[in-house]
Amino acid sequence: MFAAEDLYDTPGDRLDAFVKHSLQPQGDWKDEVKDAGQRIEQFLRDQCFHDELILDQEVRVLKVVKGGSTGKGTTLNYSSDVDLVLFLSCFSSFQDQAQLRGIIISFMEEKLVHCSRSLAYKITVTPHRVGTSAPRSLSIQVQSRKNSGVVRVDLLPAFDALGPFCPDSKPAQEIYENLITSAGRPGEFSSSFTELQRHFVKSCPAKLKSLLQLVKHWYQQYLKRKYRGMALPPKYALELLTIYAWEMGTDKSENFEMDEGLVAVMELLRDYKDICVYWTKYYNFQNDVVRNFIRQQLKECRPIILDPADPTNNLGRRKRWDLVAQEAAYCLQQACCRTVDPRQGWDVQRARDVLVTVKQTGEEAWTLSVNPYSPIWKMKTEIKRKCDFSGQQRLSFQEPGGQRQLLSSQRTLADYGIFSKVSIRVLETIPPEIQVFVKDSSGQSRPYAIHPDDTIRDLKEKIEEAGGPHVEDQILKFKGRKLWNHRSLEDLQIEDCDTITLIKRS
Repeated sequence: MFAAEDLYDTPGDRLDAFVKHSLQPQGDWKDEVKDAGQRIEQFLRDQCFHDELILDQEVRVLKVVKGGSTGKGTTLNYSSDVDLVLFLSCFSSFQDQAQLRGIIISFMEEKLVHCSRSLAYKITVTPHRVGTSAPRSLSIQVQSRKNSGVVRVDLLPAFDALGPFCPDSKPAQEIYENLITSAGRPGEFSSSFTELQRHFVKSCPAKLKSLLQLVKHWYQQYLKRKYRGMALPPKYALELLTIYAWEMGTDKSENFEMDEGLVAVMELLRDYKDICVYWTKYYNFQNDVVRNFIRQQLKECRPIILDPADPTNNLGRRKRWDLVAQEAAYCLQQACCRTVDPRQGWDVQRARDVLVTVKQTGEEAWTLSVNPYSPIWKMKTEIKRKCDFSGQQRLSFQEPGGQRQLLSSQRTLADYGIFSKVSIRVLETIPPEIQVFVKDSSGQSRPYAIHPDDTIRDLKEKIEEAGGPHVEDQILKFKGRKLWNHRSLEDLQIEDCDTITLIKRS
């Protein structure tokens, strides 16, 4: 039997046995947690709101969903957190949830204290910290009258945004559009997506759940104990990083070495400043509102860890990741991590490859996958191999509503905040040609190669050849002034990468 604190002294090749004998819940404790959760759930369904009016309306429990480590199947044998999410009839929108949640929580607290004797458990309400924002949940400690084991239960009232849950189908993207436009605080309504969060973890293979338990044990014993009261990342953030490491490092294999998995996760945590992780299992880039929101999220300070169930919930923001990295670096020096041959370890990029669509005037678009931390000159090498350029290769991209930008060879896509699929324009210039960007009324711009001595009419002809308006229908402006056909770009002091506005005559 292993002691609860001796992970660092356990050789890496014995981690499977460590998890099995020291971490996985056994017999009485497992039954105790299950029974406590069931009794509280039954009370909430049948008694809590029965024959009661709240704000002059009857409240029905539509469903109760079990989350936390118990719902996900990652419970440890010495601690357990049970989240019971109550989907209530009084919430018909995210806004209702925000406005009425406090009243519902106060009502549940009063009923639980009043009726606790009927539950065969001692119920203690965890006080809400003074000075913090309004609570999103009611936290209670449930203790059996027979032994000293304590189960923490969080009760979360929530709007049933998903409706009937089907684990294998993607939710309607309008749900996420409503979530984003509700203007709640980041992750404020994550409880509405508990079924997705639970399924994301619970559907993992058994071996991966063992690795999740190992990482959670490390978090509990070596982080929370050491840095009590500090703003550490939530356990869910580490769960997601563990799943990501497994996906990238094993190609979702159900058979892997536990020590290699632990090392891969610790290396990710050590290098937290480079992490940008998200999934498109439940939401994606098809809806305009959702797409633009996700892209803005991916530009925040790293680490970026988007909840696969809730794009507003970036689990990496505003936490003491420096403390996590410090302890992870120390863990990598211990016996549990030293048995891994660096040549055999998992190769886990700090962000997924970006799908880059390459567009060139007059040519069919094509795609390539690019590591966002790889220098752009490497991408240019791939493009040159495909396009057989002899001149200077110029790459540019444009964000929605923004200006077209040149991509520097010595920088990376990550430097520009690009972590999702992107379209780039490639242009070949032969010195002394320069590149100018021409922006139309929609805000979109395209690059053109042109000699500084060429005239504005020459540029207009290039625009027409590329599928733009006829020369006679074009009005070009630069810095607010109209450009006349006979003037050269050099005379007008138009330089490399300047943007010219195109207006089509009506």
